[in-house]
Formats: sequence, structure tokens, C-alpha cells
Amino acid sequence: MTALAPEKPEGHSGKAGASGTDDRTEAAGIAALARAYVERVRGGELGVLPAVLGLVVLCAFFAILRPVFLTELNFANLLTQGAGSIAIAMGLVFLLLLGEIDLSAGYASGVCAAVLAILLTNHGWPWYGAVVAAMLTGVAIGLLLGTLVAKVGIPSFVVTLAAFLGFQGIVLILLKEGTNISIEDKTILALANDNLSPALGWVLLAVCVAAYAAVQFRANSNRRARGLATSPPTLLALRLSTAAVLGGLAVYLLNQERSRNVIVDSLKGVPIVVPVIGALLVIGTFVLQRTSFGLHIYAVGGSPEGARRAGINVAFIRVAAFVICSAMAAVGGIIAASRGNSVDPNTGGSNVLLLAVGSAVIGGTSLFGGRGRVIDAVLGGMVVAVIQNGMGLMGYSSGVKYAVTGSVLLVAAGVDALSRRRAAQR
Repeated sequence: MTALAPEKPEGHSGKAGASGTDDRTEAAGIAALARAYVERVRGGELGVLPAVLGLVVLCAFFAILRPVFLTELNFANLLTQGAGSIAIAMGLVFLLLLGEIDLSAGYASGVCAAVLAILLTNHGWPWYGAVVAAMLTGVAIGLLLGTLVAKVGIPSFVVTLAAFLGFQGIVLILLKEGTNISIEDKTILALANDNLSPALGWVLLAVCVAAYAAVQFRANSNRRARGLATSPPTLLALRLSTAAVLGGLAVYLLNQERSRNVIVDSLKGVPIVVPVIGALLVIGTFVLQRTSFGLHIYAVGGSPEGARRAGINVAFIRVAAFVICSAMAAVGGIIAASRGNSVDPNTGGSNVLLLAVGSAVIGGTSLFGGRGRVIDAVLGGMVVAVIQNGMGLMGYSSGVKYAVTGSVLLVAAGVDALSRRRAAQR
């Protein structure tokens, strides 16, 4: 019910006055915002704070022990390494907000990737036709799962556990019990293996910062027009400058030459998959926070019976969330196929589901429903990618990586449970 809660004053009246009075008013507004944030954290509303702190600590830890962690090449690898799991996690956020789960999301991505590879390689389809077919496969999977859960009444855990086994079998059938299908389409391969030109990277950053500024100022203007408190100009400037500096630093690093042999091949620029994930983040955030459908997701997740009494079609919301989750699994499968240059029976299997669920929960999405954002999947996905990447650089085995990632997921779930209990006691 978070998004349906009435908007609270943020401690700034927005009234103009003399210069000295304005400064004091703005300082008081920032102080009030800081106090309100601390109060929310104490009350159990941790948001992205654990994920951000974890990301900073992990990066510092691996950078000290393995300085190669901070190289431009490894930074680019980090961004592309977790892209597939992040895309799947973005879809899982919609289900977790409802208190549901999809244990088949990993293998659903494998089925969609197999459809893509078969149509591209075995039947010679153009890339856009194969992508549409893979996406429609994901939509059909989500429609089936959602109908069984919302209309028939089977718990999502049971439905998706059965689908987990079923889709694993379908992947084997599609790939003829183990065939590896190579992908040679240049457009699909470019998705996770090529980079934007350095100039285009800077242009993209400028557009993103300008769009972010427009959204911030428009939100402030709307709040002022409705008689609500607004964010102080200093705080807005701090947000924009932070976004510009961090984005500029990332583009600068990625525009450096990363190839070990420039004569053979040049390797520099922002990986193409980064703006793709960014676009999905913007779309998902808009849907959840700026549309009535998104508000209904939060309402059903907070109190299904209350939402039903308010006239919300709960069954439709559940089916739609499953469709979105499986469609995003299809996107994750396409990215995985591009990164691996092929599709095999392990595509979507192994630890894909663990990493996707872990990304959403570690980022701050609640397993109990009603609380979470799409950005959680991105931040949590980066935490998971840093763990996997850093431990790989230190030479740890896959077993140790699984154990550590599982432990971090358990800690994140524990923090979620404790924060909800604390919030309920206040």
C-alpha cells in the first residue's frame, strides 16, 4: 500500500522571501528531510540503503584484495555479466510485490532463448521476427501460469515448481536432448558483445541527465501546484550533480581502450546492453509508479481483500504480473543467448533463478509483498555480479560462490523480515 499512502509534507513550504530568509528556509527544509529519512530507516523502511552500502563495501573489499577489480575491462564485464539476471529480476519484482513467486522464470528464459535460436539458425528467420516470437512465447507462458494461479486457485509455488520441471524438459526437447545451437545473427550478438561509440555514450548520458532533470522539476512543479511541500533547490541540484558525476565517470571509464591488442581489435565504449537495461528500468518504473495499474499492484500486494473491496480486479492484476514476469524472462533469455553466442540445455538453468530472485530481494524488494521498486533489481543484481566477479578474480570455486551468494540472500531476507516486524510495531 506504499504507493497509495497520502503524500507527506517534506518540510519545505516553497514560499519565496528575502535572500537570508530563503537560505534559512532551505536549510531547515533539508534538515527536515534528513530527519524524516532517518526516522523512516528507524521505522524499518530501509529502501535501497542495505544494497548501496553492500555494493560500496564489496567494491572496496575486492579492490583492496584484487586491484584488477577496478580496471576498465572488469568494470565492463561487471555490467554485462549480470544483465540477463537483472532483466529476469525486474519481472520478478512485479510478482514479489503481490507476494507471489515464479520458480520457473529461469527455465522460462531458457525456453524463449531456444525458440529464438531455432528460428534464427535452423529456420533462417530475421532477428526481429525471432525476437517477437521469443517474446510471445514468454507472454504465453505468463498467461498460462497466471491463469492457473489467479483463476484456478493453485498456489504459485506449486504451479511454478511444476513449470520449473516442465520447462526444463521442453528445453531438452527443443534442443533435441542436448544440441548446442550457435547464433550467428550480428544484431543479436551485438546486444551483449558490442559497444556504443564513445561519442554516442556521451550523448546518451546528456540525454539521460536532461530527462532526469525534467522529471525532477516536473514532479516538484506538480507538488507545488497541488499545495504540497517541495524538495529544496539545493537537494535537487545535489541529486542532478550526483547523477551527472557518477554517469560521467562511468562513461569515461568505459570509453577507455580495453583491448589487450589494439592492432587486432579495438574495445571501448558503453556496452549496448547497458542502455537496454536502462530503458527497461525507466519503463518498469513508470508502469509501477505513474500508472493506475502500478498502484493496483501495490494495493493488491498490501491487502488483496482491501483491493477487491475497492473495486480492483485482483485476478487480472495477478495474471498481468505473471505475463510481465515471463516476458522479462524472455528478455533475459535473449541477452543470455547473445552473451553466450549460443543456446544449450543449461541456458536458463544452473544458478539463473537463484541470482534473479537474489537480485530482487537483496535490492530491497520484500518477499511479503507490497514493497519494492524495479531499481531494486538493478542494485541487487549489481551486488550479486560484484560477488560473483570478485570471488572469481580471487580464485574461489563455484561452490564457495554459491554458498556466499546464498548467505547474502538469507541476510537480505532476514533484514526484510525484521524491518517489517519493526514497522508493524510502530
